[in-house]
Amino acid sequence: MRSDASRPAHKLCVSLSTIGTFHTFDMARQLEKAGALASVHTGYPLFKLRASGIPRHKIHSFPWMRGPYMAGWVPQIWRCEWEHWTASTFRAYVASTLPDCDLYCGLSGSGLQAGRLAQRRGAKYVCDRGSAHIRFQDTILREEFDRWSIPYGGIDPRVVHQEELEYAQADAILVPSKFAQRTFIEQGVSPSKLRLAPYGVDLTRFASSGKPRAHGFDCLFVGALSIEKGAGYLFDAFEKIDHSSKSLTIAGKVASHIRPMLRRAMRRNSAIHVTGHVPQEDLKNLMSRAHVLVLPSVQDGFGLVQAQAMACACPVVASSNTGAEDLFEHGKEGLIVPPRDADALAAAMQCLADDAELRATMAQAALQRVRNLGGWDNYGQVVLRAFRDLVGQKSSHRPECSLLLAPCDLNNSKTMQRNDQQGKRL
Repeated sequence: MRSDASRPAHKLCVSLSTIGTFHTFDMARQLEKAGALASVHTGYPLFKLRASGIPRHKIHSFPWMRGPYMAGWVPQIWRCEWEHWTASTFRAYVASTLPDCDLYCGLSGSGLQAGRLAQRRGAKYVCDRGSAHIRFQDTILREEFDRWSIPYGGIDPRVVHQEELEYAQADAILVPSKFAQRTFIEQGVSPSKLRLAPYGVDLTRFASSGKPRAHGFDCLFVGALSIEKGAGYLFDAFEKIDHSSKSLTIAGKVASHIRPMLRRAMRRNSAIHVTGHVPQEDLKNLMSRAHVLVLPSVQDGFGLVQAQAMACACPVVASSNTGAEDLFEHGKEGLIVPPRDADALAAAMQCLADDAELRATMAQAALQRVRNLGGWDNYGQVVLRAFRDLVGQKSSHRPECSLLLAPCDLNNSKTMQRNDQQGKRL
């Protein structure tokens, strides 16, 4: 690695990349606080990052492909290829502008070329995967869409291929939950290559701002409602709950493939309400007034809304495929149920509906638990320790990895058609 006289030799120096913002900017703020951030590369335009807390000169923005996509200017028929071009050009941009550093950490899909460059310079390369292993993700979503008789084109095989090259090339893979960690091990990745770092929550933004109504049972779902988030199980479970004054509020966008299912559920039960997107600063009011946050995701690397709800003294009922076990103890601060099981989800929700004292106890326990976790500061400390340990290891340049896609992946034209679930990061 080339020397850099502008920084002390003992200081860790890290560069990051992400096509959006995601949790990467939370990581960047923690690294900046520790004096370890060299740069963060993003596909977001600079004007959207004015309040990011990162010095302007450390942000490298390449919005020329991502920007039109975010603005909705790309016709649906072009979206698959546009996403591919966006990812390809962004990876090239990161590699062409990567500064000297001790370690480069790229969000999966954004880092292969820069990672190889960093390794050739003698630095470490970390692939940051915010979800389950991509083959697990594609497989379970195919099963779910088929189960609910909804067409699904699958994740673009070029995306799967790219991510698996990154997994193989990286010196380490950063994952946010034990659930995500297990999916990598099941796919044959060595446990020694995985680093676990559960995400945090902004305790200055999320705090209790009210109380639930006394005689109701108000359930809250926050996020983009989709098959991936367990929409079908949520509707089925809510219908099974026996309570004279129950409600379900959905705060977030509704995926197009879910809308017919949602309309049927709303015809059966008028107590289901959809707010659409809610600004993050207003979420604490919804969470504080809900009796329970429900997150029945089929796969979710780490559901940030769980910690946010806990910070608002709202108990959580979540599937075990959400990172819930990394946040709270089943039966103490919330309830964890098997994924893809409407009956188990309904039983957990009914338990809270029937027991106001249990809800109150869990609410206080959830609040205390999330405070003890330390917010994003604890996440930063875990990441910094992992990065320092990696940099301290003897450098051994990894050969450039090359994986072949199965011919069936390349020849199946249906898998090249994508819906609004493809390539999604949590």
